[in-house]
Amino acid sequence: MNVTSKSPDSPKTAQSTAHFPLADQWGRVADDLRISLIDKCNLRCTYCMPEEGMQWLPKKSLLSTAEAIRIADIGVRLLGVKDIRFTGGEPLIRRDLEEIVAGVRALHPDVSISLTTNAIGLDKRVAGLAEAGLTRINVSLDTVRKQTFAEMTRRDRLDAVIRGIDAALTAGLDPVKVNAVMLRGINDDQAAELLDWCLQRGLQLRFIEQMPLDADHNWARENLVSAAEIREQISEQFRIAVHPAPRGSAPAQLWDVFAKDEPVEDATPLGQVGIIASVTESFCAACSRTRITADGHIRSCLFSHEETDLMELLRDGSSDEDIARRWQSAMWMKPRAYGSDDVTLNSADYVQPERTMSAIGG
Repeated sequence: MNVTSKSPDSPKTAQSTAHFPLADQWGRVADDLRISLIDKCNLRCTYCMPEEGMQWLPKKSLLSTAEAIRIADIGVRLLGVKDIRFTGGEPLIRRDLEEIVAGVRALHPDVSISLTTNAIGLDKRVAGLAEAGLTRINVSLDTVRKQTFAEMTRRDRLDAVIRGIDAALTAGLDPVKVNAVMLRGINDDQAAELLDWCLQRGLQLRFIEQMPLDADHNWARENLVSAAEIREQISEQFRIAVHPAPRGSAPAQLWDVFAKDEPVEDATPLGQVGIIASVTESFCAACSRTRITADGHIRSCLFSHEETDLMELLRDGSSDEDIARRWQSAMWMKPRAYGSDDVTLNSADYVQPERTMSAIGG
């Protein structure tokens, strides 16, 4: 695994004390924290993991319950984090997930705590997670056709995912978002169908352009289903207009969705759809995210080739301030875009990180 070690804790790259935000040299400030809790998953989505042969992190290498809570606490208390999202792999595989959420909520009653999940087994745990303090949830769902779902995930579990989504709605989590990736020749003709399904259930759909983070390294720009194509396809069934609220640092551009035949002057939105154009319409300049992998490393950018070790400090008796300073130092060196200061995803010079999406955490 291509992991670079420790970033130097120098006054040139970090504040001398904590209680400062996670700023970088490009003028951005990270206040959105993603913490991966595990690299394992019970699906094998083709754009994320290979069908077999994954080498999982040993349990002793994963953030413990207390370490995950401590990372979140340092982020909020010392570094200005406002939103925390737990990811994987599949975070529901962690039996202590409710304990982690409750621990963060007890320390920070007002912080937003969300979860990205495939929703398998969520129906049995969502009530406990909501009681522990979970604010909202994102469910990965690329299709509502059983055959397509089985092809994309290599598992016949669509019914379980839908049960999980229904349970999240019943539990009162708000909003419940759906994340979908369109793949050329597989589900790229289903965008409007999935949007209609989500609108009928009060779900907020987010389309995400496929990123070059797949384990099989089969990503190719010419096969990408772009944001422009997605907008064109859903416009065949609906009318869409840019949502008037400022986008800020949100990765998704929001669009209001209207019935196709409703007069414009009388139109009331049926809901919204978001499109995350990670490849074709870069939003790196407004990025506000900082990521911690399941084995306790900082990734300043999703596409980074370098990581900074926090696990060492978590386990050697270092203070919260020591951890905060190393975190600041790592984020100060965040690249301008796509893991590099001068390479884009469309460039022939782009090199895919060794870690795949499941190992990084979204």
